[in-house]
Amino acid sequence: MAASLPNSSNSTDVQALKDSKKAKGKAKENRSKPSTIPPQGEQWQEQSWNDDTPWDWASLTDPSSSRIPPLFTKDGSYFFSLVGSNIKIYSTATGQVVSTLTTPPSTSSKSHNDVLTAVVLNPHNVFQLITASLDGRLMIWDFINATLLQTINVGQPIHFMCAHAQFKGSVFVAASRQKKKAMVSDNNAVVLQISLKPSDHTSQHPDITPVGKTRFPSGLAVSPNGAWLVATAAHTVYVAKTAALSAGFTKYVSPERLNCLAFHTSEEYFATGDDKGIIRLWYCLNDNLAVGVRNVEKRTQTRSFHWHAHAVSSIAFTSNGAYILSGGEESVLVIWQLQTGKKEFIPRLGAPISTISIYRSRNGEEEYLAGLADASYTFVSSSTLKVTKSFSRIKIDPTISQDITPLSKLNVAPLGVQPLTSTLILPSSHPSSLQLYSLPSSSLISELEVSPSNRVSRRDDKPIIPSTVERVVISDSGRWMATVDTREGDIGFHSEVYLKIWSWDQRQGNWSLNTRIDRPHGTSTVTDIGFSPSLRGSKNVHLLTTGKDGRIKLWALSDQGTSTKDSVDVWVQRATLTFRSEIPVSITWSPDASLFAVSVGSQVALYDTLSRSLRLTLTSSECQKIQSAHFVGTDGRYLLAVSPKSLAMWDIIRGSILWQSSPAFDVERVIPHPHESTFAAFHTPISTEEECRTKISIFNVTSSTPISVKSVPFGLRNVIWASFQRATGYSLVGVTHSWRVVTIGDSRPNFKEEGSSSRVIGTDIQPHRRTLFQDMFGATAFSNTPVETAQFEPVSRSKDVGLELFAEPAYATPSIDILFDSLVKPFLETRPIEQNIKPDNPDEWIEEDVDMEGEVLVSSEPGLRAPNVGEMDTFIKLFRASCMTDPSPPPPKVSVQQSNNQVKKASAPLAKVLPESPLSRKIGTRSTSLRSSTATPTQSSPTLVNGKKRKLV
Repeated sequence: MAASLPNSSNSTDVQALKDSKKAKGKAKENRSKPSTIPPQGEQWQEQSWNDDTPWDWASLTDPSSSRIPPLFTKDGSYFFSLVGSNIKIYSTATGQVVSTLTTPPSTSSKSHNDVLTAVVLNPHNVFQLITASLDGRLMIWDFINATLLQTINVGQPIHFMCAHAQFKGSVFVAASRQKKKAMVSDNNAVVLQISLKPSDHTSQHPDITPVGKTRFPSGLAVSPNGAWLVATAAHTVYVAKTAALSAGFTKYVSPERLNCLAFHTSEEYFATGDDKGIIRLWYCLNDNLAVGVRNVEKRTQTRSFHWHAHAVSSIAFTSNGAYILSGGEESVLVIWQLQTGKKEFIPRLGAPISTISIYRSRNGEEEYLAGLADASYTFVSSSTLKVTKSFSRIKIDPTISQDITPLSKLNVAPLGVQPLTSTLILPSSHPSSLQLYSLPSSSLISELEVSPSNRVSRRDDKPIIPSTVERVVISDSGRWMATVDTREGDIGFHSEVYLKIWSWDQRQGNWSLNTRIDRPHGTSTVTDIGFSPSLRGSKNVHLLTTGKDGRIKLWALSDQGTSTKDSVDVWVQRATLTFRSEIPVSITWSPDASLFAVSVGSQVALYDTLSRSLRLTLTSSECQKIQSAHFVGTDGRYLLAVSPKSLAMWDIIRGSILWQSSPAFDVERVIPHPHESTFAAFHTPISTEEECRTKISIFNVTSSTPISVKSVPFGLRNVIWASFQRATGYSLVGVTHSWRVVTIGDSRPNFKEEGSSSRVIGTDIQPHRRTLFQDMFGATAFSNTPVETAQFEPVSRSKDVGLELFAEPAYATPSIDILFDSLVKPFLETRPIEQNIKPDNPDEWIEEDVDMEGEVLVSSEPGLRAPNVGEMDTFIKLFRASCMTDPSPPPPKVSVQQSNNQVKKASAPLAKVLPESPLSRKIGTRSTSLRSSTATPTQSSPTLVNGKKRKLV
């Protein structure tokens, strides 16, 4: 039996109206009240809150910088970086992402954490990658064709992996164990040897050989000769012989907690870095290793290097084994000479060093790649010890912001939009700086240091609190930007607050400081700041600030005039306002800039911009503490008052409340649509063990019921309107709680990042090495010739078969007399076969030898020219001296035209250039000597045979 459907709200209202008409007395009075309508509305509203739809969003940044050292290809043309569940393939020449490999979702594993933790090249195939992830999967990739070849399910979260050519078809992994009750990782781990068997894209259980148990691992490596397997965890080093893995590990004690591990490239010892900044070399890989002794911790001979004041995050040996590199929180790359212990420094790399990799570039030079904590890469030359290039996108490091930012400013994330250049103003990896990011080109333009500060590491365990940029706002014209940076006081100094106003330099394309105002609200902090709406290029603009001192200050440009060229407009204070004893918390401007509203306590005060007089005060019983107010719509008629528990829409012309609403979730912030009469209310995120979700309700000014309810799977520190074109729908940019920059909305900007998807990279052309000739004489004229790299057309083999030899050096090629025939033949073309011209009657062709008496047969071939007098004298003398070896007496003196005929016979190239006539081909060439006859300079010489000529009878 089918369930009955509930009555609609319209039928309920009609039935209630009929019942109210039939009732009498008090019953009629009670029934006339619409007591049944609110529950229906509340039920519909509650249902609308629950039925939210995911809102379209995209991330502009990676979740965080990778703590795994980048892996280079065999030729050094590309390097692989693990970011979340993606493998980004970078070009070492350009620093651009050429391809991105994305791991498929796991279907058999109970864990949904598919973050990649390790990557190695297949020792038996340099075009294959082997990756490991926390969901217990090993994946083999063909990165040239961007395809996944094989997936192996281990069943345990994998943290480290290593491979060696000696162990074909297997890898070593360090996997953590999971608790049976709560599916979380334990502090214990195990080292396994896993066989890589082709499973035809299935997740069958592979052959697993346990090696030994460890604590939670911090490193795993195999010696270059494949004889030793070493793992580090906590304060212990685990060493095992690969020839006797069944014997397990031998433990060695470290005085400090270990963070990183690296093997020497040729010698049998390894190095570790610990929390105290000490680099220790371990000399325990010998035949005296106590194999078979379990659960016994030993000590061995070590050697230490100490310079770092904090933990060493990464170490690496150079290819020749003479140096070791280290880096950490100090943002300094240290190069140690192992024999003498001397060190060299490459300081001020910009951010703490997370990873260090060493590779040999295509020109044969060894380079160092430092992966910084702000997700940028810096290349250092081994010969000059200078930074050669640096690649970065958006520099945001959550660890830096949380370590050095006070707890009261953890949610500070200044955001702004520059409409002139379509760029975003974002917080940088350091709290005292901002960065300019171009959304259309997906590239970082520059970094603006708002408050100059020494970026030094902390002393001991106490962090140095730097200046923090709390707020940034840009005018509608894009000409002005205002920032507020503060630094909290300490025992040695007072707190600092600076209001800085920057002007946009159109020629230079950057911001320049125009006015600095120290302590605009005394020792109190600034609560809100905003520019008045204005037309682009107009100077009639105001700046409004509010502070915890209870004052509302209006700033404007000074009237200094333009009498001199050096005069510059600066910002000065125009008015100071107060509203009773309340503290203003937010400000908003009307669309025409004639009014501005200030939220003070439970009221909203409206002021006139020109007269600075109080025009209206709005109060609502539902909004006890108003946190913000916003003008909604383009006419400035409606004003929204926002409190965490309620929303109140005011009609300013009528001076009354249009509607009030109490959302099911607390409201954090509201973003009005600049071109429509709608607004988006962001609610407090709902956090669970699996995810964090934020609901956004879209309202219209005419109704308290949301038009739609959206949701995004993250919490937001800040969000602003960021639309670079007039389009329908919402286009927002925000910073999440994990410091990711995301675009949200219906009409978010369409941008296409190069290399964001997987693609074939085998046809990429890398720049060639600069030759010694170019170093001496400069670039050739053909160096700037554009080369089409998008399309590749096959080239004929006959054309380039000889050119391949010239690509090799001269000393490596055979003698030219041996290769002459093979080199010349490809450049010579076979003469096309032409049909002979034959008359209708073949008997008309009669050959007859006659004596030459000065008559000349003029060739019928058009376009030929006879040499001028004296033009060929130099060539005649040259060929007579070098080519004519006949000891017969010299011929009698002949005319110029006779010499020309001799040249035509003796010089093969000239005979090739002058084409034969059909008549001469018919007669043939049977003579071996030459005779000449007189001819005029305008006539061409005929072919002579045996001192006679052929003529047609």
